[in-house]
Amino acid sequence: METKKYLDLIEDELTKMPDFVQEYNFGTNHSLATTYQYLTEIRRFFDWLRKEGISSAQKNSDITTITLANLHRNDIMLYINYLGHVKNQQGHLNSPTTINRSINALRSLFKFLTITADNNDGQPYFERNVMLKIDSLNNTKTLNYRAHILESHMYIGDLKYQFLNYIENNFEKHCNPHALPSFKLNKERDMAIIAVILGTGIRVSECAGINISDLNLKKATLDVTRKGGQKDSVPIAEWTLTYLVKYQKIRSQRYKATKKETAFFLTRWHHQTRRMTTSAIEKMVNKYSASFGHPLTPHKLRHTLASELYGVTKDQVLVAQQLGQKGTSATDLYTHVDQHKQREALNKIARSNNSNNKKS
Repeated sequence: METKKYLDLIEDELTKMPDFVQEYNFGTNHSLATTYQYLTEIRRFFDWLRKEGISSAQKNSDITTITLANLHRNDIMLYINYLGHVKNQQGHLNSPTTINRSINALRSLFKFLTITADNNDGQPYFERNVMLKIDSLNNTKTLNYRAHILESHMYIGDLKYQFLNYIENNFEKHCNPHALPSFKLNKERDMAIIAVILGTGIRVSECAGINISDLNLKKATLDVTRKGGQKDSVPIAEWTLTYLVKYQKIRSQRYKATKKETAFFLTRWHHQTRRMTTSAIEKMVNKYSASFGHPLTPHKLRHTLASELYGVTKDQVLVAQQLGQKGTSATDLYTHVDQHKQREALNKIARSNNSNNKKS
């Protein structure tokens, strides 16, 4: 690539970056090719921080060094796991080499921010460099990273029940007084949303799209509109039903819902009743989980169900069908999975958790 093209691309990347990244770029001596690659990796990382709600910035140029200073090893490991599941332009998963390039870019940025930068009175932006705790990938490590990286970002076993119990009995004690009325208004709804994602593995967008007619509590099934508008029906774990019933009882009166309101999960905004949005659900889960001390996203609630369901069944096809994903191979697409087997597996998770609790 010609030098001018590289310079133009670099300049374009820098215009969308915070001032400290522009300062970082001035303070490095990488080749033009490496500079451009590192900036694209930093941009991808910033995009992910905002998508996951780790940064509340509306655009990458608004991301602050405070956010970077407060990152933990688990946050970076979660990002590495994300990179391991992203496909490139050729439709292939990112290789360890590609992931290592992103790790190296972040190492370079964090080294500048914690050591090289001469920001205030000769001091760097911050001192704690989370990237010192991150190893590069190699081919033998990749599977271990993918297998274990999410453990601390899921509510496996009894932890999910502890989380719901915290919301029900303890969150109020830590809630901002100004936010307390809103919490009391939405408590049953919020717990039902968290429970249904944990008890079915549906996507957050699918949760927001649930209509009253989609739920059959007697049969414990949920009709779901999947990506691309495809219709699906999944069983609901029995333990989830209690939360759905509690919310159902207060839904109409609490949210002043008329019979014309088809959305199941509602919100009141400026004296109007509306469907709960995907963004609102994401913020709600982040609020409670951060207060609980184990911050995560709705997507990780979905991961929790997938991990536990596979742990009980060892059946990838069953898990794929529960999550509304395409099978692991062409053969899987034609494998019939009985919903009774799915429901038994879901309920076996709860029984296994309860049994382990009694032993401990």
